[in-house]
Amino acid sequence: MASTSEIRRRIASVRETQKITHAMYLISQAKLRRAKEELERTRPYFNALRTEIKRIFRVDESVESRYFSPEDAADLDQGTYGLLVITADKGLAGAYNQNVIRRAQAMMEQHPDVKLYVVGEYGRRWFQQKHIPIKSSFLYTAQNPTLHRAREISSVLLEGYDTGRLSKIIVIYTDLKNGLEESVKETRLLPLHRHQFGTPDAERAVLRPFEFSPTVSQVLDHVVGSYVSGFIYSALVDSFCSEQSARMAAMDSADRNAQELLDQLSLEYNRARQAAITQEITEVSAGARARARQKKRTEKEGEIT
Repeated sequence: MASTSEIRRRIASVRETQKITHAMYLISQAKLRRAKEELERTRPYFNALRTEIKRIFRVDESVESRYFSPEDAADLDQGTYGLLVITADKGLAGAYNQNVIRRAQAMMEQHPDVKLYVVGEYGRRWFQQKHIPIKSSFLYTAQNPTLHRAREISSVLLEGYDTGRLSKIIVIYTDLKNGLEESVKETRLLPLHRHQFGTPDAERAVLRPFEFSPTVSQVLDHVVGSYVSGFIYSALVDSFCSEQSARMAAMDSADRNAQELLDQLSLEYNRARQAAITQEITEVSAGARARARQKKRTEKEGEIT
């Protein structure tokens, strides 16, 4: 059994670690609250862009755009994929990063002809350590995503798609479902699905046609560029929310484990302390009995003499 001084040192060490995990939990909680507010502010912009694309298709269903492909196109699985992987800058968030990386690995195994685009220091280091080439690494932090950064990412991806170097753009990120549960999502960003912008049958027909300048196709291409930027920004913010939620869960679990360990150490300390006290009492009692016996022998020897 360890000594009481050793157990006290372990208790002090666990308490210091518990303070750190609790502080990280509170920090992630505050970041998550702010990120959720930011995500809610972005949804109207994203929904407005979707509405504009739907409006274009209501005016001219036959409009052609390089950003849209029929669902039954036979060549969608051909060519080079652009794979945007969104991770965190650091760990201590449970399986958050590894879940995203595993999904990216599965995609690269299914379609080896992939150009990798990575957001987040954790993902950059992981792919570099595995000697997996990265086409473009966005070196800014994954913390506090902004629309400006999303536009920079979308411009790189759109340039590859417009020039034909990329036949498809896929985004792998983490979605915070219902504000509680994280799930990895794999979304085909380009080419877009036409059915996503279909007009419901219950929606009122257009009585007065809209006018587009210079052409419907050019307006559609311009709106799609903004739509891609908005989607990437939404994915960045959503991933950041998921990261903070995962870190909160990990730190809460670590805090509970630390408390369980403290309870065990406290019990062990009390047992060791009781054992030490019992041993001291036994030694005192044994010493007292020995002195009593010695005193009796001395008295007997004195009577004999």
